[in-house]
Amino acid sequence: MLISVVVPVYKVEEYLSRCVDSILNQTFTDFELILVDDGSPDNCGKMCDEYAKSDNRVTVIQKSDNRVTVIHRKNGGLSAARNSGIEWAFNNSDSEWITFIDSDDWVHADYLKILLDYAQKFNTEVSICDFLRTSDYIADDVLKEKLKVHKYSSEDFFVNRNLNAVVAWGKLYKKYFFKDIRYPEGRLHEDEFTTYKVLFRCKNICFVDEQLYYYFINTKGITSGMTGGEWSPSKMDFIDAAKERLKYFEINKLDRVWEWQVNQFFGCICSYVNFLHENKSAENRAYLKHLKKKSEFFFRNRKIRTFLKISIKDHPEIYEFLYPHLMMVYWKFKGSFSKKL
Repeated sequence: MLISVVVPVYKVEEYLSRCVDSILNQTFTDFELILVDDGSPDNCGKMCDEYAKSDNRVTVIQKSDNRVTVIHRKNGGLSAARNSGIEWAFNNSDSEWITFIDSDDWVHADYLKILLDYAQKFNTEVSICDFLRTSDYIADDVLKEKLKVHKYSSEDFFVNRNLNAVVAWGKLYKKYFFKDIRYPEGRLHEDEFTTYKVLFRCKNICFVDEQLYYYFINTKGITSGMTGGEWSPSKMDFIDAAKERLKYFEINKLDRVWEWQVNQFFGCICSYVNFLHENKSAENRAYLKHLKKKSEFFFRNRKIRTFLKISIKDHPEIYEFLYPHLMMVYWKFKGSFSKKL
């Protein structure tokens, strides 16, 4: 099989058929599907087994000539499930490419064909498509006769297509990249710790400006928003991921990407701070305290502070966030000064 398709599966019995059917109905057929049942407590494991049995070429045992392979494992989270799929692909398959699809999402019928065609045409090691965020099922769009396809350097792609750059899905990778790269287990926003490591090893990247991946807005998902669903400090793992990326960009002298990442992260923190100040509650105050602790590295970094030139006048909410006692003195002094005028 030329391509390994890895799908981690956990508590998605309502959406699993939509995902798997979209993969098995691909116009490109030289692929294997690796379904990783991550100890799902619902019927997902049974559904995966049924998919394997329904193809007369396969069974529910792990053989490299199967089109559908089902791996049942103890629950370990999304990263652990993806890693299990990667390891199976290395140990049991001669595939050259690998792609990841989340089990509540689905893909266009030409997803694999188009990504592979353009990867080969442009001689790239990673081929990426655009995606559509949707809360409803939609049928495949009729594709344009001539697709818009761009060739990027890793830096250009990260800066111009950042949302496409950080996620794991919607990409066709040369499998050898994952020989020494794995997703961090026990972390949310796991792809933000990982995808950049692949992209910055590439000479160039092919981007198909067409929505071939359908990202389902699942309010029950593990990253359904900072205050949506069950909140936990791990929902701020994206801060640790940003810290790692900034360090990587600085060490490797990727100045333009470093500057972009600093601005992007600063804007993100400002948005969170404003949201938590406007939606005051005991819970949000706890979140704000945790956010401050997690992001201290950013504001204490002299290089970052010099680059951003954050002023009290332009960003008082950030100074309130960082130095509340100092700001009490500031506002009192400013009020007294204004009255004198």
